[in-house]
Amino acid sequence: MTPTRIPRLKICCMQSVEEVWLAVDAGAAAVGLVSGMPSGPGVIEEETIAEIAAAVPPPVLSVLLTSHQDTDSVIAQQRRLRPRALQLVDRLVRGDHAQLRAALPGIALLQVVHVVGPESVEEARAVAPHVDAILLDSGNPGLAVKQLGGTGRTHDWSLSRQIREAVAVPVFLAGGLNPENAGEAVRQVGPFGLDVCSGVRREGKLDLALLAAFVRAAGHPGS
Repeated sequence: MTPTRIPRLKICCMQSVEEVWLAVDAGAAAVGLVSGMPSGPGVIEEETIAEIAAAVPPPVLSVLLTSHQDTDSVIAQQRRLRPRALQLVDRLVRGDHAQLRAALPGIALLQVVHVVGPESVEEARAVAPHVDAILLDSGNPGLAVKQLGGTGRTHDWSLSRQIREAVAVPVFLAGGLNPENAGEAVRQVGPFGLDVCSGVRREGKLDLALLAAFVRAAGHPGS
């Protein structure tokens, strides 16, 4: 994909409908809803996810972060909670993306690739034809307690740029982004979108000042 000068914004770790409206007012194109994870921040109960997903106004995309690795569980979760997109934070080990597409027509699929080394470039190349977008994060699914996002740390952006240049689907960049480094992330990687959670929060709550600063740093006019 060609570089993006002004990236779309995905504000993750939504805790309430009120936070969604704050993110939407700030210019978010998508909001993330975190279901059960082995580690990391932002997890909320499924009942709350369903409530928030139902309140997200089109065309803003409600994105469910799921750690399930089998298609049957992912399909069942989407049907319970009704988000308009799925962010698969781990690799599928039972079933494949084609099964998800067949069962969930119209639901966008974002596959997370955790950028841990040059092998991540090949992983992204392999999965890109099967999904709507790739999200590059700083986790490590190989640890005893998996890190599947929300680490608050950056990764090697030169690898992220290689991935963006190598695949034909939109690439979102995540991992340790904040108002201080968002502009440099856009310059170095040229991603289609930026994904942020802890970088716009204080004590777990969405902070309007940090959010506004992040939006400005990402290059959005009038913010």
